Amino acid sequence: MINFVLVHGAWYGSWGWQRVAPLLRQGGAEVHTTDLSPDPEAGLGRHADQVVDTVRRTDGDVVLVGHSYGGLVVRQAADRFPDRIRRLVLIDGWAGPDGASLFDLAPDTFRTAILALAERNDDPRLIPVPSPKLFGLTEPADIARLRPEPLRSFTEPSRLSGAVDAIPGTAIYCRPQTYPFDEFGRALGYRTVGVDGPHDLMAAVPTTIAALLLDDSGPVD
Repeated sequence: MINFVLVHGAWYGSWGWQRVAPLLRQGGAEVHTTDLSPDPEAGLGRHADQVVDTVRRTDGDVVLVGHSYGGLVVRQAADRFPDRIRRLVLIDGWAGPDGASLFDLAPDTFRTAILALAERNDDPRLIPVPSPKLFGLTEPADIARLRPEPLRSFTEPSRLSGAVDAIPGTAIYCRPQTYPFDEFGRALGYRTVGVDGPHDLMAAVPTTIAALLLDDSGPVD
C-alpha cells in the first residue's frame, strides 16, 4: 500500500486536501495529513518536526507531498528520514538548497508585499491572509478557513544535510505560472509536470492531482 503524507502550504490547514485525499483512498492508498502550527513563534523547523512525527506514525515507505510553502517543509522532514521516503512531490512548491528560506527564493516584490501585510497586522509576527484570488480559491467555506501564517515560516532558513537529494522527486506546477516552481524542481533534478489551473490545484482540479500522485508513486500493492 502507498502511504501518502500530505502537507499544506501557508495560510492553509489539512482541510486543503479534502478533495484529493478521498480520491487517493479510493485508489487504494493510505493518506495522512497534519495541521502545521499557526503559533506566531512557529517556523520551518517546527513544521518539519510535525511532519517527521507524522511519518513516524505510519508504517512502510511514505510519499511526502508538499503544496507551496509545504515544499520546504517536506524536504526538510525528508532529510531526517531519507530511508522512509519513497518519493517527494511538490505541488507549486517552494524548494531550494540548505540555508535557503522562502524569502530567499522569492522575488523582492513578494517579500515587500508580505512584510507590509505583517507590519499592518496587530501581531507583526503573523502574516494576515492575502486575497484568496491569489490562490484560486472561490468556495466561501474554503476562504473562511484560511488563517494567518507565522512570518517565521517565511524567514527561517532550511536545514538540510544533503540526504534529501538522494530521494527521487516530482515538481507539479500550475499554468500559467506565478513563480518559477518548475525551475525549482529542475534545479533539484525532479521530474516536472505542468497542470492548467490556479495555485491551489488541489481545489481546482483534484481528480487530476490525485491521478498524478497515484501514477507517479508506483502501483498500489
